[in-house]
Amino acid sequence: SDGRVLFAIPWHYRVVVGTTDDPVERPEIEPEAMPDEREFLLSHIERFLGRRPHGRDIRSVWSGQRPLVRRGGRSDTAALSRDHTILISNSKLVTIAGGKWTTYRKMAEDVIDRAAVLGKLRRVGSRTTELKLHGWTGDLKPDTRWEKVYGSDLAALHQLAEEDPELGELLHPALPFRRSEVVWAARYEMARCVEDVLARRTRALFLDAEASIEAASAAAKLLARELGRDALWEHDQVVTYRKLAARYM
Repeated sequence: SDGRVLFAIPWHYRVVVGTTDDPVERPEIEPEAMPDEREFLLSHIERFLGRRPHGRDIRSVWSGQRPLVRRGGRSDTAALSRDHTILISNSKLVTIAGGKWTTYRKMAEDVIDRAAVLGKLRRVGSRTTELKLHGWTGDLKPDTRWEKVYGSDLAALHQLAEEDPELGELLHPALPFRRSEVVWAARYEMARCVEDVLARRTRALFLDAEASIEAASAAAKLLARELGRDALWEHDQVVTYRKLAARYM
């Protein structure tokens, strides 16, 4: 209704619907979806998909903020460019503003190219365009769709469950993640808290906020054992995570 594009994207047996575009006065570490944003999406889902979602249809709700570079005094966020801007100060400090996650390689390449010129470095072509991500493999046949994210590390992840069969069990019946992934996240992916595991290494918080809350105790216990933490730390982790995840319900 406002002329922008909306998305309904299949994702791990769910559908992610978005996005909104409402300006806010100040940035927040943990922004929440505003009532107007929720109503906007719900009404458009009903309009285009034929039914308004209710109750357990909605497994998680979240919001994010991103900086947009204003040009020419424009204040309409929908009309502002999502491209990044590179600024160079008199002291030759290079600053990048705007942009988005999906163009991170281009952003990095542009910044390095500008910095190299300032530093009078020899020009070298970017090598990141064809650089494979860690774990890349061309012939992976995982047990589940989620396991694809581990790529060539998947065999080592399965080895954890072979050494300790308990780790092969699901963290929660409504989620595709196994206990071994908590251990893997702590041991090889620098996870140091329950939020790291359930929101950042897996996507439990975004797939099903309620199920992730129910999985928090098991995740905290596995993390505490792996990191050598005590029962008080384990308890505090559960309390902290549940408080966060409640905002996604």
